[in-house]
Amino acid sequence: MENLHPSKDIVGAKSSELGGKRVALCITGGAAAYRCPDLARELMKRGAEVYAVMTEAASKLITPELMRWATGNPVVTELTGDIEHIALTTGDNKVDLVLVAPATANTISKSAHGICDNAVTTLIASALGSNIPVVFVPAMHASLYVSPGVQRSLEELRAMGGEVIEPWMEEGKAKMPDVSFIAERVAERLTRRGQFKGLKFLVTAGPTREPLDAVRFLTNPSSGKMGFALAEEAWRRGGEVTLIKGPVEHRAPHGVKVVDVVTTEDMYRAVEAELTNTGYDVVILAAAPLDYGFSSTFNHKLPSGLAELDVKLQPRPKISMAVRKLAPKAFFIGFKAEHGVSDEELIERAYARLLEAGMDLIVANDVGRESRGFSCDTNEVFIVDKERRVVHVSLRSKREVAKAILDVAAEKMGVGG
Repeated sequence: MENLHPSKDIVGAKSSELGGKRVALCITGGAAAYRCPDLARELMKRGAEVYAVMTEAASKLITPELMRWATGNPVVTELTGDIEHIALTTGDNKVDLVLVAPATANTISKSAHGICDNAVTTLIASALGSNIPVVFVPAMHASLYVSPGVQRSLEELRAMGGEVIEPWMEEGKAKMPDVSFIAERVAERLTRRGQFKGLKFLVTAGPTREPLDAVRFLTNPSSGKMGFALAEEAWRRGGEVTLIKGPVEHRAPHGVKVVDVVTTEDMYRAVEAELTNTGYDVVILAAAPLDYGFSSTFNHKLPSGLAELDVKLQPRPKISMAVRKLAPKAFFIGFKAEHGVSDEELIERAYARLLEAGMDLIVANDVGRESRGFSCDTNEVFIVDKERRVVHVSLRSKREVAKAILDVAAEKMGVGG
């Protein structure tokens, strides 16, 4: 009988949710590396087998021997003739997930550009190339985290199929979350992957534009972030996703079909075409299409300095009112944005819209409140169902809000977790 390392006596002590799962814990040279033994042990307590992979810089902060003690497995600090990066990402013994924690700005940027100059970055590239989930946990000073280069690199990694557990912003730093929080996210990722397998999702996102002339247009501040977060989360849970997006520059994961539109009429026709030609199981209207457009459009640039310009606005087609007719059996989730109203009024107006359009769920938010709605990375919403039951999702990142919305939808549809 194989002798197990004594440290493995904690495997499954807390739960068996990660039983049989193998996790490569990639440790880079950030100060938060000191928390990695606890992180490894937390994953093990949930049933996981953990293999530590460390950069040279990480080895100067905590020793490989400490991680060998914590995991009960040999630690990879360099690539040798055993081609460790291939052994961990192919064959019967490949890992189920690569967790990069802490992920420094250096490692994030290198990974986004395919640079393989140490055991960690090479393993990340091999995992992405082998369709193994890679989860990054950024930890650094806030000025680095919000810098354009790091944010672009994170977007590139998401587009490649990587995931990011957002840091907790405290004391001017982007801090690694609690190990229990990270372990929960890992468990969620590994156990929910097939939750929506076999289901087809149609998601709309972003604003629309209504042109006045060749260079001017009417629009709104919608960033599309909520719709993109919903599309990504549905895809990560195994759904087949089509995203119809207005003119925003975010990138969807490579597995999501993207349809670009500009005007409200364009978005209406795209939704109509998709629902007519494809049997969608879930429709999520997270976009903010304009309700009105100009009655006349000029195909040239109007001259500046006109004393007066007489233009009228005309209503544009209401996409939400067409969905139930086009997809009578689909689970239908809509959104209702208000400005400067009470919670009670927000919920009442949303519920009225739900009944009017025949929705199954509606997500309501007040874009007039700070850090909520348009152009923000965070949101606070109320999810209302047909029985007028309300789920309040407090202020958090739009990615977390998307998870909460799809959790409610899954429960209503009777889809297992």
